[in-house]
Amino acid sequence: MVRALERLGFEKLRQSGSHVIMRRDSKGCVVPLHSEVKVGALAGVLRQADISPDEFIAAL
Repeated sequence: MVRALERLGFEKLRQSGSHVIMRRDSKGCVVPLHSEVKVGALAGVLRQADISPDEFIAAL
């Protein structure tokens, strides 16, 4: 998930435990670093990042 966001122009600001804080322009998001991420958590990250699911899938 982090790599896909980096391809979309986000950069890592910092890491706190099992979460990475990323930012692009003024949009920021908190990304969990788990091997499996639940659908609701993924939807929350995409909402914070203001990215559509199709845009995210294209970056994978």
